[in-house]
Amino acid sequence: MRNHNEGQPVDRLEYSSYPALANKEGQRIVAEAFEKFEIDAAIAQHRVGLLEIGGIAVWVGVSAAHRGAAFDACRYIIEEIKGRVPIWKKEHYSSGTTGWVNCHQET
Repeated sequence: MRNHNEGQPVDRLEYSSYPALANKEGQRIVAEAFEKFEIDAAIAQHRVGLLEIGGIAVWVGVSAAHRGAAFDACRYIIEEIKGRVPIWKKEHYSSGTTGWVNCHQET
């Protein structure tokens, strides 16, 4: 996790999700990776709650006979998680303020 965003120092992050849908979509993504790549095993986990700087928000592990397939599957899984799984990120700034990332409110 990085300690800055858009010029503001970030002290920690907070992730929230809708667990039933997040788990279902995450399982679908891993199943797709098995269809797309020649891999033997794959697992992914996205943490929720407060995370301190330097922590790991998303962990993906893939094994395969050939490392290229494993790397490609990892890249696929992480990008699909970021784009499809309903997980929201709030940044806690050094100034004491917070802000949701990529959640734009219309006025």
